[in-house]
Amino acid sequence: MKKTFLILAVVFLTTFSFAQGCSDAGICSIGNSFRSSEKEFRNNIQMAAFFGAGEADVTYFSPIISYGRKINEHFSWSSKVTVSAANGSFGTRSAFGDAFLVGNYTFNAKNNTQWSVLLGSKIPFTSANLKINGFSLPLDYQSSLGTFDFFLGTNLNYKKWDFNATIQIPVFNNNKNSYFAEYSGTENFPTTNLFERQADALFRTTYTIKTANDKITFKPNVLFIYHLGEDSFENIFGKRETIKGSDGLTLNGNLITNYKINKQNSIELSIAAPFVVRDVRPDGLTRSFVLGIQYQHSF
Repeated sequence: MKKTFLILAVVFLTTFSFAQGCSDAGICSIGNSFRSSEKEFRNNIQMAAFFGAGEADVTYFSPIISYGRKINEHFSWSSKVTVSAANGSFGTRSAFGDAFLVGNYTFNAKNNTQWSVLLGSKIPFTSANLKINGFSLPLDYQSSLGTFDFFLGTNLNYKKWDFNATIQIPVFNNNKNSYFAEYSGTENFPTTNLFERQADALFRTTYTIKTANDKITFKPNVLFIYHLGEDSFENIFGKRETIKGSDGLTLNGNLITNYKINKQNSIELSIAAPFVVRDVRPDGLTRSFVLGIQYQHSF
């Protein structure tokens, strides 16, 4: 047991030492709705907490709770609620973020290959216009982008490899942010008044490594996220302006380490870092690092 925890600690500290960070509007964190390998369990509850550092001096603490249910051998679904607390030179602001609902359908395996597809949605709890002492805040301090989003994705599992492609499309924009950079006294954050965000497309490759006793699982993965257009805002004259450089590629590296306590319980550590980022990130989602811990109970 001591050797097991030593391995976990070494992996944890090593990955933290080179972390550069990542975050997104939800597309990175959705996947298979039910991941338990124990067939006798149809339900799981996950409680997680993530810590990260963003633009300028902003730091984040984000607790998450989710519930997943396996309906049969093919279909499963999961739901998730997020909370975000942001702290920086503007002050501290915390609120509920978004609710996610994702359905997953898995096809029969054939020749070590298995396909699955997912459909999902994201519902915001705020209109991205949280304030501190009456002052408007940039999106870096907001707990949600205020958009109702649709997810469509597919996953190919081949032996120890997973290849995942997903698109996230904002279908209804309820963003009522009123932040103007020219009135804020700082140039750290761009203007995002009545912000409109474009869609994202993701491609992820994951390799799974298990120890001989199946107690510990390592999942290094690489994520390519392409922002499909330039975001925009409404200027002080009521005219919409695009934000140059807000489209393009983000390349993230991520390492997940899972420790299986027993059939019903597991603990997971994750660390993520971007290697390539867009020129401008007005949505406030860039992180210098993201560190997470999650507990899962299956029943």
